[in-house]
Amino acid sequence: MAQHWQELIPIDRYLVTSNGLLHEYDRKVLTFLYQPLIGSTCLSVYMTLWAELEENKLWSESSTHHLLMNLLSVNLKDIYEARLKLEGIGLLKTYVKSDESGRSFIYELTPPLNPEQFFLDGMLNIYLYRKIGKNHFSRLKRFFSTPKKPLDEDYLEVTREFQDVFASATPGSLQYMQEHAEDLEAESDQEFIGRMDQKPIQIDTRTFDFDLLMAGLNESLVPQKALTKKVKEVISNLAFLYGISPIEMKNFVLGAINEKDEIDIEDLRKGARDWYQFENYDQLPSLINRTQPAVHQVQLTEPKTQEEKLIRYYETTPPIVIFKELSGGVEPSAANLKILEEIMIKYKLPPGVVNVLIEVVLRKTDMKFTKGFVESIASHWARLKIKSVKEAMEAARKEERSFQESKKTGKSTKKPIRTEVLPDWFDDSGKTSDKSNTKASDKADTKDQNTELEAKKRAIEEKLKAFRK
Repeated sequence: MAQHWQELIPIDRYLVTSNGLLHEYDRKVLTFLYQPLIGSTCLSVYMTLWAELEENKLWSESSTHHLLMNLLSVNLKDIYEARLKLEGIGLLKTYVKSDESGRSFIYELTPPLNPEQFFLDGMLNIYLYRKIGKNHFSRLKRFFSTPKKPLDEDYLEVTREFQDVFASATPGSLQYMQEHAEDLEAESDQEFIGRMDQKPIQIDTRTFDFDLLMAGLNESLVPQKALTKKVKEVISNLAFLYGISPIEMKNFVLGAINEKDEIDIEDLRKGARDWYQFENYDQLPSLINRTQPAVHQVQLTEPKTQEEKLIRYYETTPPIVIFKELSGGVEPSAANLKILEEIMIKYKLPPGVVNVLIEVVLRKTDMKFTKGFVESIASHWARLKIKSVKEAMEAARKEERSFQESKKTGKSTKKPIRTEVLPDWFDDSGKTSDKSNTKASDKADTKDQNTELEAKKRAIEEKLKAFRK
């Protein structure tokens, strides 16, 4: 993953444009529905870009990112991190051009979903529900909706149609149209200011193995034509949202087939949601970063040593991949995934720090990932406010050194047997430093012994000299 200084520097220029007019109502949608998911910094970046745009409708004046840093009072890392989140959630599109004069960006603001689209999205509404809870979620639904009030049956509609009110085809109108046809057509180099309906978040359907899904479905029960484009899009979103494999998805598809041999999308969503809540004690998934946020990355230069390479790897790799690789390619169980999700949400540990925790736990407990041991480390690191991979590695080394010291100073005369296998990087500063300290101590003892012998030798020589006299 590229670092922010490779993608963005303060002197880079940018223009702001908009994919359609932004309305005042959008501010409420962004503040109450999007801000809980992306954070206040992202909202500030969006609002600031919007403010620059308001002066000239659809295009702003050219500015530098240094000005944006001053306007927001944040560093370039925060701006870059916010930009990525805005892109991911569908509120921003970024274009870049590099030439001899430097690098320039175009930030195209995308209007948010309207409240109806958001609350029926199937992904964003789930994440929001988990983030703010049932009561506040219901309150927001009431805020963005109004009770339906049916018309009294005693009222009869008397609205006239267009043709009932207006007439057309006056004499000479056809000739008039022909003479002024060019004036009536739209200019080729202009576009009307307006706004199109926004598209909801859609996970790329290529990320899901539909061939494996179809292999598990009986053609006689689920015909190929039932997997329409819309159904595939919903399946891809559900697989991402709940972490459902193609084999598991088969059961939900079979449960959503109706009498017309079609897949009922609402039944499909409900089946996946009910399964996830049953497996996770009535909880819903949360929106978290896939990898270590740029603001907490410490390995910004090209890694040279083995430890620097390991830090970069931990910072740019999702925890589930680390878990799988350390487990020899074995997929983590549902219980393991639940533990991982809980420590990232409950203790607010960044993904890179969780990667270090995974290796420490698996190495020290003979590849067991027990909840109690994991939470004891996670809560400790949370109290220490550990946010970077390097800090997590140092904390693990310090804990191991304390453990070794306590064993050495223990009352038991029986030599303890160490059964756990520690990560290699423990040796870099842990065991290596212990060895160096031991060697230094041995050298000091040897030097003291030699000094004592020399003193005794000189004393004996002095006695011999006196005796000879």
